[in-house]
Amino acid sequence: MLTRLHDYAHLTRLNKPIGIWLLLWPTLWALWLAAGGMPPPDLLAVFVLGTVLMRSAGCVINDYADRKFDPHVERTKHRPIAAGRVSPREALALFVVLCLAALLIAARLNAAALWLSLPAVLLAASYPFAKRFHSLPQAHLGIAFSWGIPMAYAAVRGSVPWREAGLLMAANLCWVIAYDTWYAMSDREDDLKIGVKSSAILFGSYDRLIVGLLQLAALTLLLLVGLWSRRGPAYELGLLAAAGFAAYQQWLARKREREPCFRAFLNNNGFGAAVFIGLLLDFAL
Repeated sequence: MLTRLHDYAHLTRLNKPIGIWLLLWPTLWALWLAAGGMPPPDLLAVFVLGTVLMRSAGCVINDYADRKFDPHVERTKHRPIAAGRVSPREALALFVVLCLAALLIAARLNAAALWLSLPAVLLAASYPFAKRFHSLPQAHLGIAFSWGIPMAYAAVRGSVPWREAGLLMAANLCWVIAYDTWYAMSDREDDLKIGVKSSAILFGSYDRLIVGLLQLAALTLLLLVGLWSRRGPAYELGLLAAAGFAAYQQWLARKREREPCFRAFLNNNGFGAAVFIGLLLDFAL
């Protein structure tokens, strides 16, 4: 039983919480902006738990979709399905259970937010297959990782102010494509061998330049969000700190080596946290 639970924990990547944080940060940005500060604790709990469950579900369906590719990729060949420790049927059952649990938690939200939760499941289920059909699956992931933003506004305000929420979603989309390109750069050689598509392959020798432009676009859009919502200097200092993380990532990936590119990806936890801390301080002062 303990071995089986251990395999499920690895299948859902609970042992690697970076994905939870990267999905949670923009949701927290939106909750604080929508509420004008600290949101109601019960609402915050719903979104945190929902984020953990949906990220876990996304990891499960991703490994199910990639079960024939992962054994040929150095970084993924020991994952539970690829290594034969969890069957594809078990993985599908776990995916359904996680999605139902997330929807059960979302049932505590108002109708506007609840309706928006349904596309979140479709986005999570469809993302792993995007790399087979187009060269920018990172954009699909960006939309999936941005969907908590309108849900947060709807949950707090009862409707979505699309101008503000749209700016925040666009900023997050640019950020996700940027950091997932670092991730894809660490897998580029393996992806070329097995024939799957990614932004790292699409961007080619312009990869670092395009990632830098996407990071700049994300920061500019976040600045516009701050101007639109009348945020102050503390928020802007948070963006400045995030810019520092972005610059450090460029330095890490300067030689395009596998491990440093993956470290650049992981460093984005600091980027997201810097923006959130800036918001916290801005509302507290």
